[in-house]
Amino acid sequence: MAWASAIPVLLRGLSVRAVRVLVVTAVDAERAAILAALPGPATSCVQGPQPVAQAGGIAVLAGGVGPAAAAAAASAALASGDYGLVIAAGIGGGFEPVGVGAIAVASTITFADLGAETETGFAPSSELGFGTERYEVAPQLAIELVDRTGGRLGTILTVATITGTAATAHELRGRFPDAVAEGMEGAGVAAAATLHGVAFAELRAISNPVGPRDRDAWRIPDALAALGRALAAIACAPLEVR
Repeated sequence: MAWASAIPVLLRGLSVRAVRVLVVTAVDAERAAILAALPGPATSCVQGPQPVAQAGGIAVLAGGVGPAAAAAAASAALASGDYGLVIAAGIGGGFEPVGVGAIAVASTITFADLGAETETGFAPSSELGFGTERYEVAPQLAIELVDRTGGRLGTILTVATITGTAATAHELRGRFPDAVAEGMEGAGVAAAATLHGVAFAELRAISNPVGPRDRDAWRIPDALAALGRALAAIACAPLEVR
């Protein structure tokens, strides 16, 4: 199957299709690490306001830091390109037992700080009647990404403020017992994908534990290398999305 085509096939009696994949990172260093690991020479084009580079059948966009920038960039790219899957990908903080250099794969993407503080604790947006803060990844897609990357499956949190204290890490773990990682873009990408009717996923290569901020201890080169390997593993064969 060619990456450039969306070809209907039949698998175990269910209709699935091979899709073109858009990967949205936050920064150029993440995009460069992915492109360097993908097979084939990278080519560049402009889709919408952002440049998109492609290699190994996967298009990669550095959309900016935070959920708003990620949502805007992903939506612009999805509006101008024929994609069947968008993956939010980058480095991030990991919740135990997901260690530095490991890969976290989202079963659910949750905008963890979208809501309101109350006297009894945090109330998420959905409880306030303001829509959803949760985006469920298609289960078979999430499992396929785990199989290809060797990642750990669970909830990946989207935060607008990076966790920097043990108290905040403990509070987040209490609210999300299955959390495996936090990042700043996943929910924005998922919201854009939902708007365009496109499947979505998220993966994070872990550069540091979630908790007290110790920037000197972050292992960013190791995490970027792991990120590249994970996307290369995903590119090894077309992904099929129901």
